[in-house]
Amino acid sequence: MNPPRLSPGSADALLFDLGRVVLDIDFNKAVVCWAGHAGCEAGDIVRRFVRAEAYHHHEMGKLSDAGYFESLRGALGIDISDAQFLEGWNAIFAGEMPDIAPLLARAAKRLPLYAFSNTNNAHVEYFSQAYADLLGHFHEMFLSSTIGMRKPDAAAYDHVVRAIGVPAQRIVFFDDLAENIEGARACGLTAVHVTSSGDVAKALAALGI
Repeated sequence: MNPPRLSPGSADALLFDLGRVVLDIDFNKAVVCWAGHAGCEAGDIVRRFVRAEAYHHHEMGKLSDAGYFESLRGALGIDISDAQFLEGWNAIFAGEMPDIAPLLARAAKRLPLYAFSNTNNAHVEYFSQAYADLLGHFHEMFLSSTIGMRKPDAAAYDHVVRAIGVPAQRIVFFDDLAENIEGARACGLTAVHVTSSGDVAKALAALGI
């Protein structure tokens, strides 16, 4: 993917994915937790876990936490309680991404910041409290479980652009997944592929922030 052309004054809003852009994610923590409760090998869970229809419905608010955990019981072949599933599910949050906090604080002084994340109600309840200070930099958060749409669907980007209220090309979007970057660019947004906070820092510098 070619890097976007950024220059001072070329953006009216900044839009950030959360997972692996703002918040560090370690899914292995969930696997280890669930395996411990189930008395099985972590590798067995890794091999069986897939982001299937139930996963996507959970992210769009169409399936409750309890409903999703029930689907996991069958898919993973483990019989643990909803509370044990939730413990592992929320264990994936491994802290803030390195160096992202000062970057967001600096950027928020110059432009409005927004978040756009594929997530679910259980995670929203957890990270909204655990990372309240960091997430306080965002003017608004567009979450798939609330808006009922997910990246990289065009309708999801269009919804967010309309809500922000500025032209798509004047929104700089930061995400760690190539498919989400491609989807954003197809909808006219200026998108930055994030592999570390250094990519955010470079983009902000190019914007004169």
